[in-house]
Amino acid sequence: MTFSKIGRIVTALVASAALGLGMTACGGGTIGYLWVVGTYYNQISGFKIDDYTGNLTTILSSPFNSGGSNPQMMVVKPGGRFVYVVNSGTGSNFTGSSIAEFSVGGSGILTYQNSYFPQGTDPIWLSFDSTGNYLYVLSAQSPDYSSTGNGAITAFQVAGDTGELTIVPNTSVLNGNKPTYYFEVGQKPVMSKLGSGNCLYTLSGTSIYPYIVNSTTGSLSVATTGPLILGAPGYNGTPGSGMNLTSINTSNSGSYTFLTDGGLNQVYSLQNGGTPCTLSQVAGSQTANVAPNVIPVNSITSGNGKYLYVINDGIPSTTGTSASSISAFTINSTGQLQTLSDGSNNPYAVGSGPVCMVEDPSNQYLYISNNLDSTVTGKLLNQTYGYLSDLQHGSVFPTTKNPTCLAVSGNI
Repeated sequence: MTFSKIGRIVTALVASAALGLGMTACGGGTIGYLWVVGTYYNQISGFKIDDYTGNLTTILSSPFNSGGSNPQMMVVKPGGRFVYVVNSGTGSNFTGSSIAEFSVGGSGILTYQNSYFPQGTDPIWLSFDSTGNYLYVLSAQSPDYSSTGNGAITAFQVAGDTGELTIVPNTSVLNGNKPTYYFEVGQKPVMSKLGSGNCLYTLSGTSIYPYIVNSTTGSLSVATTGPLILGAPGYNGTPGSGMNLTSINTSNSGSYTFLTDGGLNQVYSLQNGGTPCTLSQVAGSQTANVAPNVIPVNSITSGNGKYLYVINDGIPSTTGTSASSISAFTINSTGQLQTLSDGSNNPYAVGSGPVCMVEDPSNQYLYISNNLDSTVTGKLLNQTYGYLSDLQHGSVFPTTKNPTCLAVSGNI
């Protein structure tokens, strides 16, 4: 049911009155589901997202087994029917490494379906193409890792009815006149992100490896300009001079790409060039982080594309208190970043050891997974001004131990 503005106000007043009397107030209904993977017990915590408060309540039968060992992140297939979890595995042989498929049932309950295995070892990241028909698995080590030290991407076609994965051959690179089944990227890859124009960008060291996605076959081809090496003139003089690039994120339009630099505590803006999947720096692209003495680890753009939020792993003080936070920026029409003006509130406090951040399906709330204190932090998002604030009835939710990344889906 859709309530009018007056109806929402009345509901809020009733809830407030009930809380004041020590009564249990009902929320506004579930607008979606949130799942977060935890490495300690190889589990997935599931939550319902309340429409009017943003509060999280545990899904029946949660937590769920991750289908492997050392889960790192997860993605939801567009439409919300299937969820995929990347398990990196443990030990030198990466035991328990897999891509686990789950179907999403009523009330957000996950049911394990199958496991799949990329060509590389130590898988760390998942990305869908714009259609949701292809899934790209980034592995830290390619099959020829011992000689090159490079990572690899394995492409899978996703069945629309069952969610099953089928590997996509790489016909551009042959081995004994036969196609290979992976696409090589640079050394020490961190994550990948889909951009506009069917571009898949992989962050590796101080470089970005751009691939063009064939929307018909799912295969990848290297952009003609090759990788963009940061640290060239206009950045810091020499490649990697103090840099430690930690994440890559694109705007909702895909026109801009944002990087976080944990070494220099900065954020960089890039834009798509005239050549497909070519990136170049935005004028004045280096932006100092709002928060000092932190390590920016990830970012997200708001649903309306106006704001960039960066999560920072705080350096513990002498008292052992973490200064972890969210830095907020406005994105202007040319992709430049400016510190969001919210007085002394920006940066905003979060739990200890933040890893990932998502926006709920209705664009009202942000949720951050905190690895060290095993919680999820919820924030109310003001889409008009970009401000963040604590949820009305508590913003900290315990989750399975040592969470890494999280994912959301609307009702299905």
